[in-house]
Amino acid sequence: MTFAPLQNDRFLKALNREAVDRTPVWMMRQAGRYLPEYRASREKAGSFMDLCQNAELACEVTLQPLERYPMDAAILFSDILTIPDAMGLGLYFETGEGPKFRKVVRTEADVAALPIPDAETDLGYVMKAVSTIRGALNGRVPLIGFSGSPWTLATYMVEGGSSKDFRHLKAMVYSQPELAHALLDKLAQSVTAYLNAQIRHGAQAVQIFDTWGGALSAEAYREFSLKYMQQIVDGLIRDHEGRKVPVILFTKNGGLWLETMADSGCDALGLDWTINIGEARRRVGDRVALQGNMDPAVLYASPRAIRAEVKRILDDFGDHPGHVFNLGHGITPQVDPAHAGVFIDAVQEFSQR
Repeated sequence: MTFAPLQNDRFLKALNREAVDRTPVWMMRQAGRYLPEYRASREKAGSFMDLCQNAELACEVTLQPLERYPMDAAILFSDILTIPDAMGLGLYFETGEGPKFRKVVRTEADVAALPIPDAETDLGYVMKAVSTIRGALNGRVPLIGFSGSPWTLATYMVEGGSSKDFRHLKAMVYSQPELAHALLDKLAQSVTAYLNAQIRHGAQAVQIFDTWGGALSAEAYREFSLKYMQQIVDGLIRDHEGRKVPVILFTKNGGLWLETMADSGCDALGLDWTINIGEARRRVGDRVALQGNMDPAVLYASPRAIRAEVKRILDDFGDHPGHVFNLGHGITPQVDPAHAGVFIDAVQEFSQR
């Protein structure tokens, strides 16, 4: 596949800690329910998974935020639970309750029965979406591919859906660690193949979303979450189309472990809002770029307050290379799209070099 040359590479340069004219910006979950045009596309699709599995509609919603705002990157519209679904667990969504699985994974037999999905066939709809989006971008901005981390995927697979305490998986970690490792290793192999396929189909950077790694103790985080993200980083295609493919690790509530995460070989760390970005930069030095980290709830505040918080974060990071501005987690559905615009414009205005 041959794609148009990249016109705006500010995001990729920042991830590689190269000089940029201003701080690049995008938002986690930027294609989402806060946008009326997204809600219309989802209505047209019929369901969330139908939207994910239709390459043209997935492309349509990926591009929607770029039509509204001067973003520096697009992110593939998909879901982190595509891999467990392709393993045959039967993903479905109940209104107001989030994702659920028809089958759970709790025994040795359950783990043994899990196939490692073929990214090109079992997840071919994702690859079709990646190449469709990359073609439609026509070099405008880079395309980010992504996956959930093995630990985060395992929480849904073992609990059967969302959980507050992860009691089944944590019980497995402490009483049957070898079983937890077998599951996580299978997931790491699956994620590696999945992200490499996304890169081959046109993703120019990838992010691993470790949404629930922060629920672990420091020791368990290293053994059951970071170890498997490290395995993925080691197995990824790092150069493609004559250019480096940067890797971003994002562990929500992972601020305690930034130095260890930076040792993984990733290019950037995503930060949630619970850590000061200047302190994070001092701790990791020049080993990795940093992405983040405004509290998404700031977008409910006045435009003046939004601008003040953007400026504070930029000032805290300081005049150093390697900052991608983002929220500390995904934008929430009730945000006024005009407030998201204030946020993006403020980053551009205050970060001009």
